[in-house]
Order: sequence, then structure tokens, then C-alpha cells
Amino acid sequence: MFHGTTILSVRHNGKVALGGDGQVTLDNAIVKQNAKKIRRIYKDRVLLGFSGAVADAMALYEKLENNLDKYNGNLVNATVELAKEWRSDRVLRRLEAMLAVADRDHSYVISGSGDIISADDGILAIGSGGNFALAAAKVLVRHSTLTAPEIVREALKIASEICIYTNDQILVEELGPA
Repeated sequence: MFHGTTILSVRHNGKVALGGDGQVTLDNAIVKQNAKKIRRIYKDRVLLGFSGAVADAMALYEKLENNLDKYNGNLVNATVELAKEWRSDRVLRRLEAMLAVADRDHSYVISGSGDIISADDGILAIGSGGNFALAAAKVLVRHSTLTAPEIVREALKIASEICIYTNDQILVEELGPA
């Protein structure tokens, strides 16, 4: 079974950043160190990160992008439509992945059970090392003067020091105010 994703999104001081590590693990072996698990989609206005089965995540990301086109970039409507379809479609229901998405105004985790989760504090994480990165980001937001992208990078670096499925090959994307 493939493991090895840590995705973190931080909304802080008017900016949102989303980042991910590069490690992919098969059983007890690292098979890739520089995987790209985050993307800019919908005219570079939406950030997306994925965990789980890559082919499944890519299928969901394409559906999300189609929904963004359908709803003229409205992330709320596109996300709700994806979650409804994911949960109700017999083929999609079998997909094993999670998505973290963010635009300038909203951040969500989307799961196959129909969950759409937004964080009260603007910090979201998914994947094997997600909880480690989440905890580190919460501390950094409260007790540092770092920017959103710096917090994401540092929190993912901390997660890589703890989680065996996370490495320090970190990619971060950000969106600023409109």
C-alpha cells in the first residue's frame, strides 16, 4: 500500500498558503522523494493538495476543476457539488483520496464520505503527517511573526522530522488578497 503525503493549508494575515512534501512510500520503502502533490487550478485562483491514491485524486481534481468552470470559480458551490457526486456515484464512492482546497476566501478538506470541512482557525491538514503539521502550524501561527507560506514550510519541515511518511522536499504555493 502506498503512503506518504502531508498537505497543509494555512490562512493567516490576509494570505493563504498550501504546501506538501514530496515523499511516496510503498510498504516500508521510499519509492519517490519529489512527488508534486499540490497544484494551482482554475486560472491559478485555487490551490489544491491531495492525499491517497494518486489516480483517484487526479480524477477528483479534474471533477473539481470542471465544477469550478461550471460555477464560474465559486469554490463553495464547486466543492459541495463534488462532495455530493463523490458520495452518491457508485464508481466515485470507491475512490480513496482526500483533497485540500483553498481560494482567497475559503479553505476546505473534502472526503469521499461527503464531508466538507473548514477550519475555524484557517489551518487544515491531510495525509499521513497531517496531524504533526497541523499541530506545528497552530503553534507557529500563535507564537511567531512568520507569514502564511513560511508557517506552512516550517510546519511541514517539523512534520518531516517526526513522520516516517513525510520528507523535507517541500513545495508551497500561496494566494494573496484580491
